[in-house]
Amino acid sequence: MNKPLILVVEDDPPVRNLITTTLRTNDYRYLVAANGETALLEASSHNPEIVLLDLGLPDMDGVEIIRKIRTWSNLPIIVISARSEDTDKIEALDAGADDYLTKPFSVEELLARLRATQRRLSYMNTESVASSSVFVNGKLRVDYAGGCAWLDGQELHLTPIEYKLLCLLSRNVGKVLTHTYLTQNIWGRSWDNDVASLRVFMATLRKKLEPTPDSPQYIQTHIGVGYRMLKVE
Repeated sequence: MNKPLILVVEDDPPVRNLITTTLRTNDYRYLVAANGETALLEASSHNPEIVLLDLGLPDMDGVEIIRKIRTWSNLPIIVISARSEDTDKIEALDAGADDYLTKPFSVEELLARLRATQRRLSYMNTESVASSSVFVNGKLRVDYAGGCAWLDGQELHLTPIEYKLLCLLSRNVGKVLTHTYLTQNIWGRSWDNDVASLRVFMATLRKKLEPTPDSPQYIQTHIGVGYRMLKVE
């Protein structure tokens, strides 16, 4: 797997040095920006494949950078921030971030998040998930055109909302989808009772989808934030 070009947006020199040293040691190519203005210039002129973004920058908030990048690009953005509240994570993910890593973090976890993002990039580039009529992930198969899904060769009997949830997750495989994103796409709104209903429908979908409920393979819960479909090797 070819190593992607990574844009590191971090104003704290020790943290920036840790990240760039980790990338260099593992043969990643990288660019560096210490503020939002430089980050946007580098992102637009050098077309990095992944952005590692701190939220607390001196000239603008990282969430604003996410929103600006999302007006012209879908490149993966991994937030690396000391903000650990669920509300901060949800705001960044709703703005368009793909993942959220809280400081302090381990080098091993950063590399694991990068590998996961690379797999998602590779999968999307080779399979064209968003436009493909059929999605395959391990033993799961979703026929978007036919409006049906199978697991290990057996057709899944899904309610309309369960099927819509499955489609939303599969079309964004590897990406955390927040409660707000999911409820808005299912019901066109995001109220507290919609989030409660979402949890019920997700639980029934998982019963039909996960071969071993205690060890889920396909759907990962991010408590207080949302859900992610995992890429099954």
